[in-house]
Amino acid sequence: MSINETGAAQAATPHDSHSHTQGPLHKLAIAAVGIVYGDIGTSPIYAFRETFAGHHTLAPDQLHVWGVLSLIFWSMMIIVTLKYLTVIMRADNKGEGGSLALLALINRSLEKRAKWTGGIVLLGVFATALFYGDSMITPAISVLSAVEGLTIVDPLFEPLVIPLAIFILVGLFAIQSRGTAKVGSLFGPIMIVYFLTLAVLGLSHIIERPVVILNTLNPWHAINFYIQEPVRAFIAMGSVVLAVTGAEALYTDMGHFGRKPIRVSWLYFVMPALLLNYMGQGAMLLSQPPLEAVETVKNPFFYMAPDMFRLPLVLLATVATIIASQAVISGAFSVTQQAIQLGFIPRLRITHTSEAAAGQIYIPVVNWALLAMVLLLVLMFGSSSNLAAAYGIAVTGAMLIDGVLIAVVMIYIWKWNRLIVAALLALFFGIDLLYFSANLLKVPDGGWFPLLIGAIAFTLLTTWAKGRQLMIARMNEATLPMPIFIKSAAPSAARVPGTAVFMTSSSEGVPHALLHNLKHNKVLHERVFLLTVRIEDVPFINAEKRATVEDYGSGFYRIVLTYGFMEEIDVPAALAKVEGIGPSCKTMDTSFFLARQTLLASARPGMAIWREKLFAWMLRNAESAMEFFKLPTNRVVELGSQLEI
Repeated sequence: MSINETGAAQAATPHDSHSHTQGPLHKLAIAAVGIVYGDIGTSPIYAFRETFAGHHTLAPDQLHVWGVLSLIFWSMMIIVTLKYLTVIMRADNKGEGGSLALLALINRSLEKRAKWTGGIVLLGVFATALFYGDSMITPAISVLSAVEGLTIVDPLFEPLVIPLAIFILVGLFAIQSRGTAKVGSLFGPIMIVYFLTLAVLGLSHIIERPVVILNTLNPWHAINFYIQEPVRAFIAMGSVVLAVTGAEALYTDMGHFGRKPIRVSWLYFVMPALLLNYMGQGAMLLSQPPLEAVETVKNPFFYMAPDMFRLPLVLLATVATIIASQAVISGAFSVTQQAIQLGFIPRLRITHTSEAAAGQIYIPVVNWALLAMVLLLVLMFGSSSNLAAAYGIAVTGAMLIDGVLIAVVMIYIWKWNRLIVAALLALFFGIDLLYFSANLLKVPDGGWFPLLIGAIAFTLLTTWAKGRQLMIARMNEATLPMPIFIKSAAPSAARVPGTAVFMTSSSEGVPHALLHNLKHNKVLHERVFLLTVRIEDVPFINAEKRATVEDYGSGFYRIVLTYGFMEEIDVPAALAKVEGIGPSCKTMDTSFFLARQTLLASARPGMAIWREKLFAWMLRNAESAMEFFKLPTNRVVELGSQLEI
């Protein structure tokens, strides 16, 4: 893709890339426990509770407990282990994962099938839009559910739950600008202690009823639940899915840790700990008299601990939910950066918070927007149980879309055996559709919120992508070929010392900024660079392939700088290393010329008027190209013009 003065992007051919995952397997696996599994790791705090004591209650008897535990186990096996870890994580884009990386992989491999890949692009963009809804709900429900454990320690703490949750969330978002490198080093050990605690708590109750293990692994209990009470079982799926929320994070964070460490930590540590805890919650309920179990099921996670250990458990759970929230926030930053580089979001200010770790970034607009929405959710819903009604529909929607994307990969890119593909897709889509349709029942109770956020984000993303395509097309309508310009205009213009760099989205024709400069200033610099920055649909490219140069003669050069969508763009640093352009570029002898368009909404075919106005607003509020490309502030000249789209 290429980015012009307005941040527009166009398709580019792939280059070789490199993976940035390195280090001993055990260290990467421990780090993955701290970062990747925070979301799914905190689900035992509320998932089992919501299935029995949520908006659609179930009696904590043998039929329901066995059935729900079996559903949880087989959901983890099919969705997390088989779908994501075994199949989808094979579809890495040069080491990177996530919906946008998968979408870029499909686009690059199937660019000749443009007639139907447009729909695939929209699905991938909608999955990204749903992620933003999920990233708002996860911190709210996680922190609230942990702090609510104080009411189990002492009911007198109940008035403090919401104020304390708000205090923790504000503090969490406030420290984002300082980076998470130092805090992140503690995530792994803390989460290991947390998962060990989950396992120990579960085992302490499984000992009293060890048969719970066999009944959890037996799929008959899930089937029997559906046979005996099909409606209740279907409704329960809307809460059971909370046990596997965060599965997509395994794929999204693959670029940070690699495929193998994530698989190892899941299979040998995280999944056993989670299952033991869920089994322990079930064993505890079945070991109690019915009336006592009805009370316990309102918050079984904290009731698993003896009285003297409940307060430490609340503190540990709160720290775990903060870590889970941190992972989601960091994920929102990373996804936004990818979307900017791939041309779906306008330029935003991005701050790198670590000199050593390129992936640690901070985006102020995203940070404060997330905080505002998270606080709104806490105040609007008031409890984690109410929030659970809104949680799940965005996750299951994204899972369903991931299924569509991986189907395209298996059939058209990997070219797997059709019978194997059909069997896998029947299994994946069967489960995903069941979970998604069950979560649609939550729409009146709060499920509308992530759908609303997803719709707004989808509108913004598609409006920007379509708007910049139209803008580039309008700008290129009257493009003058460079050889003609050099022969006709260059000889008559006065040449002044120095180097002029004209940023342009197109690798052909004369940039508008160059024409405007010549028209108004009547001069040309002795050396003129026509510079295009291209963002490719791979995360990284080799440094030796960064720049390509075309010499037009008469002091005119066309330079193309190429970056991966996970890389930081620094134009002056890159220009200083370019060869074949004469003397090296010196900052004080170089002027950068940018074109700034003022868009005028018109009735021309392309977009609806309201979307044109929305695009114009987004363009006005985009981050300055000067900062985005790291251009020296005292060496930039902006030339404005009006443009109808």
